[in-house]
Amino acid sequence: MAGGEIVEAQSFSVKRAQVEFHNFASLGEPERAKQVYAEENYRRGALIKNHLQFTGGLGPFLEIGANAGHTSYMLCNEFGVDGYALDISADSLRHGIALQHEWGMERAPVRLAGDALQLPFKDESLGCVLAFQMLSQFMDIDAVFLEVKRVLAPGGVFIFAEEPLKRKLTFSLYRAPYWDTMKPWERKLYEWGLLGYFVRDVIGAHQEESFGIRQNHQMTLHRWHDLTLRHFAAHEYEMFVPERGWGERVVKKALIRTDRQRSPWRAARLLGGTLAAFLKKEGVRPEGLEQGDHFQTLMRCPDCHAGLRREGDESLHCEKCSYAAPNEGGVYNLLPSADKKELYPGDRQDVIDFSIPGHESKLTAGFYDLEGVYGNKYRWIAGEAEAVLKPVNMVPQRMRLRGHAHENLFAQGGKSPWVEVLANGASVGRWDLDRTGLFVLEADLPTADEYKLKILASPVWEPKDDARPLTVTISMLRLVPRDSPIYG
Repeated sequence: MAGGEIVEAQSFSVKRAQVEFHNFASLGEPERAKQVYAEENYRRGALIKNHLQFTGGLGPFLEIGANAGHTSYMLCNEFGVDGYALDISADSLRHGIALQHEWGMERAPVRLAGDALQLPFKDESLGCVLAFQMLSQFMDIDAVFLEVKRVLAPGGVFIFAEEPLKRKLTFSLYRAPYWDTMKPWERKLYEWGLLGYFVRDVIGAHQEESFGIRQNHQMTLHRWHDLTLRHFAAHEYEMFVPERGWGERVVKKALIRTDRQRSPWRAARLLGGTLAAFLKKEGVRPEGLEQGDHFQTLMRCPDCHAGLRREGDESLHCEKCSYAAPNEGGVYNLLPSADKKELYPGDRQDVIDFSIPGHESKLTAGFYDLEGVYGNKYRWIAGEAEAVLKPVNMVPQRMRLRGHAHENLFAQGGKSPWVEVLANGASVGRWDLDRTGLFVLEADLPTADEYKLKILASPVWEPKDDARPLTVTISMLRLVPRDSPIYG
């Protein structure tokens, strides 16, 4: 709640965007992803070891927002504890199983698709909950803390890290992208450690928000501290203040020198950075708290909150209502029934997801052969392509298109790249593209029983050793209710 106004912790449109994003991004560039995940595990493992005296036992653990589950694999194998990896994207967890084989890990967490605001666990059933780079995706972080406290046993530990600290020392002039899509002058300022003095919120936040993943970057160090004091009995912190070039390194050192305790606290307040916190719930940890072979005994039904039983085919069933979750490629989807139906529509008439078999039946012209791996499947188009979508419920509709702009698109003699979409012959939007990389386009549609969509793109270019004329790639085209805009 802010200023007396009730704040929705996370809108349904943001949940939808997270499912879409993690499905294709978790292992869409396998070699790059493996390197990033290995680096994250090394960093996170070292951080946890530094605070083991405070945390004590880590099991049974739950990692929320686990993405591909890579850190949960590390916990199971390097720390020898049992636990669960939970993410709202079932596919990201399913794709992440490849990491277990790639890294030769014998043990694996129980993998669950679920919602951090409605955890499918019984009260006081877990010894540790972990969250990395995920709390800032909630407008009301307090709501997540309350749910974490519910499932933690007395004396249990909540570990979160890599959460952004709002930077005060900045002119907040504009929103900067990630390194891969920065312009040359932005990269130079970044290397000098000066870009942070000009930009608003976290570098790269705009790209995630353009996808529909709304970010909460209003948490200062004091706000994080107040939040932890409200909910937990003891805490330990680590602050990581940026040192990108001389522009930040010099100021950081000066701020630490002027702090009475030579602490990074003042530097973190002014320069931002990230926070890692180790928080302990009040009470004494009970003996015999473990997951064991019967992992379902710690869990509860997402719909009615009754217990779950596991059948011979490894499916999970509610002991009271009709809720059921099959084991689908090593992952249980334990989202509430209503959310599961909308977040995982499958091959439906209002969705063209290029990673789902059968999508080609809705493509009518102009799409090349399917390419890509895991959830990052896509098709190139030339100057134009056509598809047909039909709404599954008669409410005002909005078109949502996901694509990627190659750097060659921007090297065609000064021609400005653009994409236009027509619905039933009428233009619903034209967008100028000013950077390489991922783009998501949305536009309201007129009421109709069917939408014949035509995608136009320019300029056309030809790659080396390939005679095909190309513009952009398309990886998803769908309809969403008009009351679910891109910013949630």
